[in-house]
Amino acid sequence: MNIAVYVRVSTQRQTQTQTIEQQLDSLHNYHEAQGWPWQEEHIFRDDGYSGAKLRRPGLDRLREQIGRAIFDRVVITAPDRLARNYVHQMLLIEEFEQGGCQVEFVDRPMSHDPHDQLLLQIRGAVSEYERSLIAERMRRGRRQKYLAGGLLPWTRAPYGYRVDPAHPRDPAGVRLDLAEAAVVAELFSSYLQEGKSLKAEIQRLTNLGVASPAGKTRWNQATLRGILTNPVYTGTVYIGRSRPTEARGRHSALVPIGRGRGGHVQTNQEEWTAITQVPAVINQEQFDLVQQKLVHNQQFARRNNTAYPYLLRAMVSCGTCRLGCIGRSSRGGYAYYVCVGKSHGTISHRDEKCPARSIPVEQLDELVWQDVCEILTHPNAITTALARAQGGLWLPQELQARRENLRKARVSLEQQMERLTDAYLANVLQLEEYKRRKIELEQRLSVIAEQKRQLEATVGCHDQLAGMVQSIEIFCQRVQQGLSAATFEQKRQLIELLVDRVIVTNEEVEIRYVIPTSSKGETTRFCHLRLDYFDRPVSTSQFQQLRGIGLLGRQTGDTIDDVLGTDEAMFHSSTQMKDLSHATPIARQKVIKLA
Repeated sequence: MNIAVYVRVSTQRQTQTQTIEQQLDSLHNYHEAQGWPWQEEHIFRDDGYSGAKLRRPGLDRLREQIGRAIFDRVVITAPDRLARNYVHQMLLIEEFEQGGCQVEFVDRPMSHDPHDQLLLQIRGAVSEYERSLIAERMRRGRRQKYLAGGLLPWTRAPYGYRVDPAHPRDPAGVRLDLAEAAVVAELFSSYLQEGKSLKAEIQRLTNLGVASPAGKTRWNQATLRGILTNPVYTGTVYIGRSRPTEARGRHSALVPIGRGRGGHVQTNQEEWTAITQVPAVINQEQFDLVQQKLVHNQQFARRNNTAYPYLLRAMVSCGTCRLGCIGRSSRGGYAYYVCVGKSHGTISHRDEKCPARSIPVEQLDELVWQDVCEILTHPNAITTALARAQGGLWLPQELQARRENLRKARVSLEQQMERLTDAYLANVLQLEEYKRRKIELEQRLSVIAEQKRQLEATVGCHDQLAGMVQSIEIFCQRVQQGLSAATFEQKRQLIELLVDRVIVTNEEVEIRYVIPTSSKGETTRFCHLRLDYFDRPVSTSQFQQLRGIGLLGRQTGDTIDDVLGTDEAMFHSSTQMKDLSHATPIARQKVIKLA
């Protein structure tokens, strides 16, 4: 028997006070009492990870190995070590049991008895309440310390300041770093000069060899803007300047999916609360002038110039360097989609410029629009591919035959059960033989019942698929009537709804479509259905359970039928979505000659 051990503590302080070692000692004693071998390589631990989240390295490794049926049992001290949220507890326990692994809690043994299950639910709810209560008390206590001027809201000091290493959160220990403070003061003064921009300031700092706050040779605009908008340089420390927000996008639609961190949005100045004073670098008037210029430059930035109508604005990506493309037009009337990787290193964050050619806007827009019209005019390829990807079409007589076969098998087994009981009552069979045969028949009946349940579930999916196909056909028929006379605004609206991404690699263009499969999908863009761009991809089986079809590449000359529904395609587009029944992602790929 292979037995895994999982231990967890929420904070680094708990790790240092040996509480995780106490869990290991308890589990080791339990192993000795049960006569189980203790194997260090089977210990999975998470030091300093909250039980409110499932993203933990030790837990991830455990789930992966249980998914490969490596362990028969996992031993944990208590349910709240597995997760603080009851829903997460049930999710993990069910996942482990499906992998053939039994979960055992040492301090609170559980069984499948309804009373034990109820107790587990109550304990999970109490653990979740306890965590919420602790978090709220800590938040209120921390705010009281802020308002009393005894605590800094920094995890690390802003650029230009230093803190007391022994007491990094004590306002009394804040002092200026004279070299960095001089850079900040010069930065505010230089930016206020006529014609200066963030890009120009970045270039100036780079030429001077000034290291960034992270110690790198290259600054970026986000860092520079963060310094110029930070009121701490006026001598006042505020709290409430920003609030956390979920991730809404990423640097490029083609870069690898990263960590699930969101961002922060700036709050109104009325929501700020001053808590303490520190040495000032600039005066308030200079700071206000910089804020005014930042707002003015942002409003008149070139990216806000809508003089040229770009049909695929914010939808084109470069297949060479995997970055997005932006629209650029010249005074001569020429317009191109230009890869961000061709920009200065301060914008692209690349040492070398992208070698890809600029993409003519008129030619690419016309190509994509013609392909959209072709898709909407001939929706039979989409519906056929959708049906095949979901398991194919069934004939009614085949469905009825499978149902009838299962019914006959169930009736036959029930009759055998009755004859077996009659034989036992007539003393033809002994009790032991009767029990053995009865167990066999009951097992066969349960198998028939499971087959029937799976058949009905598949029939339900088939019915749902038929509804999706009908919805796609109705949508295409309704939209294709106005394609020839569509205005630019109408074309743009349709492109935003149907196209997820256009990827250009040299002379090859890939168009990733999203076809609405219900009326709800006609009002929401596909990217807005995604839960989080930064979530790790779900597995193929999980994606199939969510009723989705993958974002697929199609080679020239292939039909959509040839590439939809494969396991590889499913895994390729494993981005989670809020409701996959609203939109179906597919892709077409064509080779064109770009002038």
